[in-house]
Amino acid sequence: MSRGTRRRATFAQALSAEWLKFFTVRSAFWGLLATVIVTVGLSALLALAFVVSLDQLPAARRAAFDPGAYGLAGLNFGVITLGVLGVLTMSGEYSTGSIKSTLAAVPRRGRLLAAKLVVLAVVSLVTGLLVSFASFFASQAVFATKGLAATLGQPGLLRAVLGGGLYLALVALFSLGVATLVRHTAGAITAVLGVLFVLPIFGAFLPGQWGATTQKYLPSTAGSAIMNAAETSGSLAPWTGFGVFAGYTAIILAFALWAFRRRDA
Repeated sequence: MSRGTRRRATFAQALSAEWLKFFTVRSAFWGLLATVIVTVGLSALLALAFVVSLDQLPAARRAAFDPGAYGLAGLNFGVITLGVLGVLTMSGEYSTGSIKSTLAAVPRRGRLLAAKLVVLAVVSLVTGLLVSFASFFASQAVFATKGLAATLGQPGLLRAVLGGGLYLALVALFSLGVATLVRHTAGAITAVLGVLFVLPIFGAFLPGQWGATTQKYLPSTAGSAIMNAAETSGSLAPWTGFGVFAGYTAIILAFALWAFRRRDA
């Protein structure tokens, strides 16, 4: 195939190639399966642990219990696995050297990155929604044994569960952007997990109102606000927080595109 012919590769062709590539990598399938099984199982186990210890809990703790929020606590595992999946979508090609043949087939790097983003967005959104709803129903089934179950008809809960899927999908896209910038699997995973899990720990030690405000705007704190059924004092409004995290993701992807176009494979 001539150089000129390769340049005529369309976005549809790039998308088809990325879709096929994604689902022929065995690790991607097992990663998605682990995301579903472990996240849902963890949600059920956390609910069971609460139910078992219910009689020993202080009255104030029982009164403050939110079954809807507690039912989505297991989604943090999904954040890890879909974050890693997002990293591997790009860094995997750099680690194996296959990025060179990919760029030979699709020389327009913006088109290639867009194709990867679309495939990852679809897969992570479907997986995220499945995990979020399954985790909610599994945990509520456990809570129902003590008459504590919540329903999707309660104010804000349907949006919170849908938001869980949206948040997981956005984490995957954020991670792909980081991997495009870093181009090293271990480094990108460390950066993603550091931003999403370690940064809020340090943020909690910031003093005064300035610290509390900063904490609200950290990527994971802002993004996960959409999983709150109601506004809380420690986080932004649900859609506001999600919008902030979407903004961070857009900025990362913009820098990723800029770097991807200018650096050698």
